[in-house]
Amino acid sequence: MKTPPIVSAQEWENAREELLVKEKELTRARDAMAAERRRMPWMAVEKDYRFEGPNGMVNLLDLFEKRRQLIVYRFFYGLEVTNSYAEGGMYPERGCAGCSFLADQVAHPAHLNARDTTLAFVSRAPQSEIRGLKKRMGWAEIPWYTIIDDFDADFGVREMHGTNAFIREGERIFRTYFVNNRGDEAMGSTWSYLDITALGRQEEWEDSPSGYPQTPPYRWWNYHDAYGEH
Repeated sequence: MKTPPIVSAQEWENAREELLVKEKELTRARDAMAAERRRMPWMAVEKDYRFEGPNGMVNLLDLFEKRRQLIVYRFFYGLEVTNSYAEGGMYPERGCAGCSFLADQVAHPAHLNARDTTLAFVSRAPQSEIRGLKKRMGWAEIPWYTIIDDFDADFGVREMHGTNAFIREGERIFRTYFVNNRGDEAMGSTWSYLDITALGRQEEWEDSPSGYPQTPPYRWWNYHDAYGEH
């Protein structure tokens, strides 16, 4: 491997300052993209999708857990998981290796909940297997449901993983955004999830449509066990 040039401390600082200009440009471009997402049209969800949950049958509205927004990740775990998905193991001991990589990065959901947003995983496996996988892998905090109808086909995640964002107005549900392929690799942090939602981070500095909920940055941030009920 060819090593980069060896420089003095001042030369290193100069190089870093040059790169920082480009990094700030990238940050502003990312913020602008999130602002465009907040202006995406909403697609009405007309079907009554059903899922098997840990406590019985539920519908898509139930997955919101009474919050305003819902983010749903399709995790490949079920009989469709073969060696092409699960390296080093097979179903039910293992799920998709890439999906598992993402699950390991998911931040504590209390921070999303504090922004009136719920994250849920869905798979084709029965709840008995999902419970076992969550326990083995340390994913107890992630709500996880079993797909029993056409939800995966209708929302672009039958053949590939993907993350769908939804919002509700009362009991009416709307699809607001969708990312898959390499778009999914950045998922896991609270910020990356909020940036694909219709309401965004809900902070005052954001460029959002008039009337969107916004509060000062920093002030709503808290320890994950100190938010109270959200």
